[in-house]
Parts: sequence; structure tokens; C-alpha cells
Amino acid sequence: MNNDDALIEGEEHRNANGDEGRGVVAVVVILVGAPGSGKTTFCNAVMSAARRAWVRVCQDTIVNGKAGTKVQCLKAAADALREGKSVLLDRCNLEQEQRADFVKLGGSRADVHAVVLDLPAKVCISRSVNRTGHEGNLQGGKAAAVVNRMLQKKEPPKLSEGFSRITFCQNDKDVNDAVGMYCGLGPSDKLPSGVFGQKSKEAKVQLGIMKFLKKVDKDQSQSSFSRETRKSDSCAMEIENKNEDKKEKVDQSTSHSTSLSDVPTLAFPSISTSDFQFDHGKASDIIVETIAEFLQKAKNVRLVLVDLSHKSNILALVWDKAAKKSIDSSKFFTFVGDITQLYSKGGLRCNVIANAANWRLKPGGGGVNAAIFSAAGEALEVATKERAESLSPGSSIAVPLPPSSPLYQREGVTHVIHVLGPNMNPQRPNCLKNDYVKGSKILRDAYMSLFENFASIAHSHAKRENVKDLKAKRESFNDSETSKKYKGFFTSDDEHNNEHEQLLAEIRSDTSKFIKSSEKEKNSAESRKRTWSSWALALHEIAIHPEKHKGVVLEMSNEFVILNDLYPKAKKHVLVLSRLDGLDSLEDAKKEHLPLLRSMHSAGVKWVQKFLSEDSSLSFRLGYHSVPSMRQLHLHVISQDFDSTHLKNKKHWNSFTTMFFRDSVDVIQEIEQYGAAKVSGDEKLLAMELRCHRCRSAHPNIPKLKSHIANCKASFPSNLLQNCRLLSASSVTTAESK
Repeated sequence: MNNDDALIEGEEHRNANGDEGRGVVAVVVILVGAPGSGKTTFCNAVMSAARRAWVRVCQDTIVNGKAGTKVQCLKAAADALREGKSVLLDRCNLEQEQRADFVKLGGSRADVHAVVLDLPAKVCISRSVNRTGHEGNLQGGKAAAVVNRMLQKKEPPKLSEGFSRITFCQNDKDVNDAVGMYCGLGPSDKLPSGVFGQKSKEAKVQLGIMKFLKKVDKDQSQSSFSRETRKSDSCAMEIENKNEDKKEKVDQSTSHSTSLSDVPTLAFPSISTSDFQFDHGKASDIIVETIAEFLQKAKNVRLVLVDLSHKSNILALVWDKAAKKSIDSSKFFTFVGDITQLYSKGGLRCNVIANAANWRLKPGGGGVNAAIFSAAGEALEVATKERAESLSPGSSIAVPLPPSSPLYQREGVTHVIHVLGPNMNPQRPNCLKNDYVKGSKILRDAYMSLFENFASIAHSHAKRENVKDLKAKRESFNDSETSKKYKGFFTSDDEHNNEHEQLLAEIRSDTSKFIKSSEKEKNSAESRKRTWSSWALALHEIAIHPEKHKGVVLEMSNEFVILNDLYPKAKKHVLVLSRLDGLDSLEDAKKEHLPLLRSMHSAGVKWVQKFLSEDSSLSFRLGYHSVPSMRQLHLHVISQDFDSTHLKNKKHWNSFTTMFFRDSVDVIQEIEQYGAAKVSGDEKLLAMELRCHRCRSAHPNIPKLKSHIANCKASFPSNLLQNCRLLSASSVTTAESK
């Protein structure tokens, strides 16, 4: 056994027997490229803006800044993985033999990726010749011969070597996209497997805007499409099959014509097949089935399935199955492009786009979700928060985009529909562990919910257009001299105004249904008034008769009492308890309770100041449980160390670290604006995986979570650092000075 084999075998043994509890899977990124391809620049760019800990391993500098051996690189990479860090391997790695030992570092604790910097030879040679101060001293005239010689031995990496993901970069844009992808990779995030960006010699593809109508009416062609317009607005895409003797033309629409520009159009990505790793075959069946079912009922709408790559497996599967099912290609087609730039870059006008969201409805995480939030700007995040703070698998929520949003202004997108499908990725929350019976039902529900929300938007769009048309007709007749001749044309008893009356009747009907629905919901809420068990009445008894419980009450006023939590979940944990009879939980709080809520909040802040004067290292949150286990509204004032023997299970942890816990400042603001606070009472929140409240890393059990948070030095999530949700010595001092 040679040194390399011994080192790899030892590391595999450590991977198999150590760190079983790690929730974070590290990544080994093996850069593949000739000198001058930009490997070092790639590493520096990722490390300067990354969301996880990276270590660069470079053979040119492995020994205190000087060149070393491959074995030393292997040891440095293995040491970094053992510390829970990810690795960027800065070597040429152009031959399979050079990569093999590094691939073996993967396993249960590390995914192994290849990033191939496949830039043109002349670019690499030019950079190598012209650079100065290179770490390996490969520069000047000798560099050209070295680059040429190395490129002659180039063996592109394959998945069969042991890689889980291979990304090919042919130009600077591809490289920048890859850098951005790895910069955005969070501590517990995992990229989808497969080969991305590889050029296909067999496929003859011309990317561009593609026409979906197989036959265009001759008169419409003359009026709406000139020959020049058709040439500039559409092109055909030819794809050769594996036998190279059978060709298929795929025509897709640009939606650039006058006749189609006003048709409500939904562009949506494939849900759950990327980060959530849902089987493509099963997903494509569900997509086609739900589209066919929806289009049988929906009129004058279009659906567009979008993916970034023309080599997309899911696009090919869906297109083939949709054709076999004879789905009208004027109502549904697939499209290759960036879903945030469909009009500006592809000429495809879509007024509604779908976002494959995360359950928190937050930006980030990479992929479609990050791209849409980024393109829409802060307006989307604000508008989303006004409607919901979390999403359950199989459901969706439509969010109107404010006109100030860049996505609205540039692309004409009026609505974003967030939708959440099932998860088959064990590295992400709520994994179904290959339960495709349940998963298929959730995915079908997700698509149906998405299409129903789109139908509602399209219906509202149609109503507005009808009203506009009627107003235009009325103004036209009022302005004309012939209006006198047609006096009464727009009166309710005239046959020509039937359309207007029908529209008004429909609006009245919708309003009536909404009112009845609201009343029904209110009555249902009243009937659901909780019956509290005897133990759950303990706080109510203290609130109503605090004089009988002087031994536990720390402070008392006419509005509230303050006491230590009997089972504290942190070093400092007190309750500010309302004394108002009938105010049982957050759900009961209305605008008339705002003075009381503000008083309770102020009392909580004073106790935070007291605790901070004793221990300035602590940080605090003030908030309510969405669905409390004990009667009587009470505000938790809890330090964020969570150092307590009473914190024993998922329910304890998630009740204070998920959307189940509503910050006091947000509750007050929501009641001021909407008359009620949003209650995230989904029991699934309490059953979620255990994640650190600072760095969001996942952990298998409470002991390992506690061990982690005792040493975690990551900063708190940005949302907690806003709007005084998190109180610390510095924030309290700042607030007092203002």
C-alpha cells in the first residue's frame, strides 16, 4: 500500500466512524483547468463572499507558501474535512489519474464536485504568458509550451469517476455564474447532482425565441406578423435523437405578437425536481396530468414551463408527454430561458411567474427562489411578508408585485406565486424519504394550487379588461353626436348593456360570497374556542388572583404580572402575563388591546435591561407562541443561549426558533395595520428538524444541538437584527441614546 492509498483509507475510516451526527455535508470542489484558466481567481472569489467555511488547497503553496506534493494536498484536504470545512482544490487535475485520489475523499461526509474551467486555449496561454508573480512561477514565454502540452492530455471528468456534480464553464460568464452559485451555498445547502453546461457535439441547437404555433392563420399572419417580424421573433430548434437519423422540430411561442400579448400567461419552473430531488419521470407525469386537467376548464390562458438549459431532462420529458396527450400547443409549451428575463431577453411576455419557494418564504438558497427575489427587489419580500410568513408543502400563495419592483417595470410581471412542493432531499427540511405515494399527492396539490391561484388572477384581469372596454364605449358614445340618438344605450333596461349588468352582478355575487365566507370563518372561530385542561389554567389563575401567588410573582400592576417561567428554556426566561380576563391567546388580540400589548412589551424590555446589567453577553427575544399550551396571553422574555435542562425535545426548541414564535414588535405592528396578528399555528413547525438559531445548521438530536450552540459564534440571521427583534447590550444602549 502506497502513501496515497494509506491516507485515503484512513480518511474513509474516519468518515465512516466519526461525525455521524453532522447535519452539514461538506463539499470538495475539484477545479479542472489548464494554467491560466482562472482556478486561483475562482477560489479567491468564492472564499471572499461565501456563506460556508472553505479551505483552498494549492500544491504551488502547500508548504508554507512554497510548492509541495500531491500527498501533502491530500492531507490538507482531509484535515479540512475533518474540521467540517469544505475544500477548493486548486490544481490542474486535467487527467483522471490526477483526480482519482481526491475523489476518494468524498463519502458520507463530503460531496465531490468538479468545476471544469474549459476556456479557449488561446485565452489560457495569453493569461499565463502575460502574468507576473505567479505562485508556481509559470509565466512568460515558457508558459505557452506548458499549457499546450497539458491540454493535449486533457480528459474531461465524468460522473462515473465518483463525482456527484460536474459543472463545465466555457466562458467568463459561466465562470461568474459558478462562483455565484458556490458563494450562495449555505452551511447545510446541497447542489443538485448531474452534469451541467457541457457542450453536446451531437445536438444541433440554435438557442433563441421559438414559435409555438404550428399553423398560423394566413390573414392573421399578414396583419400581425410580417415576414421580417417572424424572422426576428421566432426560430426553430432542431434536436437530433440518439440514432442521429430521426429529427424533431419543436416550435414554441414568443408571445410577441399583438394578438397574444394580452393573454394571461403563467411561466413556472419545475417544482421539487432540483434541490428537492423529486424523480423526473414521476414529476413529468404529474405536470402533464395537472396541466391537461386545468386547461380543460380554463379559457384564454397560457402556461409555460421554463428551464435555463435546452438540455433540461424535465423539459424534454414534459414536452414529449404533452405531445402524446395532444395538449393544445397554443395553451401550453416549454421555453428555455431565465424566468426573471423572459421578456427582456426572450421576448416572451408573462404577467405571472411562479417561484419554487422554501417554506420560510425567504430569499436566498440559490436557484429559482434566489433569482426571483433578487430580480424583484425588496418589494417582493415586503409584499410576501404582508400575506404569509411560511408555506406548507402542496400549497401556494399569490403575491401582487408593486409597480416599483424592477421585475414589474422591466418584465411586466404583475404577480409572483410562491409554491412549495414535496422534498426528497435528506439535506433539506421535511424529507419524505422516498415516500412517492405521499410525495406525488403533495406535488399534484402544489401544481393544482398554483394553477388555481393563476386562474384567479386571470379572472380578475378579465374583469378589469371588461370594465375598461365598457368605459371606453361609454366615453366614445358620450363624446359623439350620435349619442343623443342612442340615449339610454347604457341604461340598465337596454339590451346593449346586458354585459355591463352581468359583470356588476358577478362582482356583487363575489362580494356576497366573500362576506358570507368571512362570517362563516368568524363563527367557526368562535365555535372553536378552546377547552383548557386544568393544568393549562395555572397562568389564568395567577393573572386573575396574583395576590394569592406572591411567592412566584416578580412584579405586579393593574395590567400585567411578571413571573419566572416554571420550566425555563434558557438562562433567563420570564413571562409577562396579561391580567385581562378573556384575552386567552394571541388570536384574541385586537386593536383595542394595543395599549396593553405595548405596556407588556415595555415591561419586558425593562427586564432585559436588568438582565443585561448582570450579564452583558446575553441576547434576548420578546415574543408570543402562536398557539400557546396555557390559557392567558403571555409574553416570553427569553435569552438566546438556550442553556437549560428543561429544553428537552423538538417541540421545546422549535416553539422558540421557528415562525411559531411571533416577535412582540411584529405583533404590535400587524395589529396596528390589520387589526389582528398573523398566527403561524401549523403543528408541522414544531416537528421540523433541529436547526441552529444562528447559523441554521441541522442537528440530529437535542444533545448535539446544545453542544453546537454552546460554541457557535455565527451572527444571528439578518431578520432578527432588524426592527429591534433581538435585544443585546449594544442594541439597548443605542435605543436609549436616541
